[in-house]
Amino acid sequence: MTLARRAVLRMAAGPAALLLIPRIARAQAYPTRPVRLIVGFAPGGPTDIAARLISRWLSQRLGRQFIVENRPGGTGNVATESVVRSAPDGYTLLLAATANGINTTLYENLSFVFDRDVAPVGGILRVPNVLEVTPSFEVRTVPEFIAYGKANPGKINFVSGGVGSSQHISGELFKVMAGVDMVHLAYRGSGPALIDLLAGQAQASFDALSSSIGYIRAGKLRPLAVTTAARSEALPELPTIADFVPGYEASAWYGVVAPRGTPGDIIDVLNREINAAAADPDMRARLADLGGVSLAGSPADFGNLITAETEKWRKVIRAAGIKAE
Repeated sequence: MTLARRAVLRMAAGPAALLLIPRIARAQAYPTRPVRLIVGFAPGGPTDIAARLISRWLSQRLGRQFIVENRPGGTGNVATESVVRSAPDGYTLLLAATANGINTTLYENLSFVFDRDVAPVGGILRVPNVLEVTPSFEVRTVPEFIAYGKANPGKINFVSGGVGSSQHISGELFKVMAGVDMVHLAYRGSGPALIDLLAGQAQASFDALSSSIGYIRAGKLRPLAVTTAARSEALPELPTIADFVPGYEASAWYGVVAPRGTPGDIIDVLNREINAAAADPDMRARLADLGGVSLAGSPADFGNLITAETEKWRKVIRAAGIKAE
């Protein structure tokens, strides 16, 4: 290559390189102050557990504190709206969950459109829900549960973290497919719902395995089956609901999103570190202990999952005639 040609190429590349400099500098500097990770549910539930797990990891990896801030209300809508309306600078993030996809159909007058107004950052984990009962309840298998429900319509109360939560919709799908008439009791978060289930104030739940597994292992809750199509590695002895109700499948997912317009270089930094968690042996062990599997992938991968889940639960909500409170 001649000296003249090299000079021309350098001149042509110069403006493009100059455009990259601010992005590179911004990505290298981020974050320069604490980052808020907003959770739309009360402490103690599965969304909160996922948030605290990833916030500790990001704090260690990026050298700034990632602060979990719980803002329960509206089945996650209060928190989501606050993040959507925040400055798109990477300092206010949302721990997104299954409820966000569900709410798109469940609530008709939201001031935002979730998959339009957020920028996917990265998936954290996907976990099965588990059909579990309080130990004082007499049933021990899914067939016994179905038989009891059919013989005693309206006598089974199942709890959830709120109308439209993953636990609620999983239960509604079960009602339709198994032909069991159950009463739904909605709480302000999975934590409070579990308290009443543990106390025997209700009979059942379709809770995320991540928040119930400790109680299950301690014998304080009796698991009957997981909601995913395949068994869980965390509790491999448990059957799936689909073993008894063919075609049944449900799961909960968790990940991070940012306000639409957040710079791509900041999203790339966060995505890289979230994916690094999935490659870390200690973090993989923690995810497995929660009964979950990693959702590592690109922002686009996480966006595709949100779209697919939103469409799936739209069909269930409309078929079951579920309305927001």
